[in-house]
Amino acid sequence: MTAANSDPSADLVLHRRIEAFFIAEAALLDEWRLDDWLRLFTPDCRYVVPTMDLPDGRADRDLMFIDDGFVQLQGRVERLKSRHAYREYPSSRTRRIISNVRVLANHNDEIHVAANFVLYRFRSGTIEPFVGSYVYHLTDADGVLRIRLRRATLDNESMGDQGVVSVIL
Repeated sequence: MTAANSDPSADLVLHRRIEAFFIAEAALLDEWRLDDWLRLFTPDCRYVVPTMDLPDGRADRDLMFIDDGFVQLQGRVERLKSRHAYREYPSSRTRRIISNVRVLANHNDEIHVAANFVLYRFRSGTIEPFVGSYVYHLTDADGVLRIRLRRATLDNESMGDQGVVSVIL
């Protein structure tokens, strides 16, 4: 939760604001508006997806499925929009459901948030569900939320037939 002597109405407003942010982010990804999604990140951001065998893994010491800074994330977005991402050309259809949003900490300029997700990927007549949890570190600069850290941890035991994560979780 937030600070011990916090205002409950302010906490509720913050919680609703973060939920609205997550809903808007999910819509950008499901609509493949990847350039707009990229603008949600700070220049010093990290996007991390640990491997399924090490869900608590750390990017500084463990192998990750994804460990992108802003430049790598920008390259990932460009590749997904091109024909070079053959697993995503044409693009998969996706639908995200975000739930159980929790504000973990709110200090200085950073808000730590956790949530659960289900992402359904529709491609070539198959449906692949990805289930997991998010941890975000958000900045609040002049009333605008931006992502400093986005960590998506999968609960899936395997990657299914595709064997890779080719969409943004």
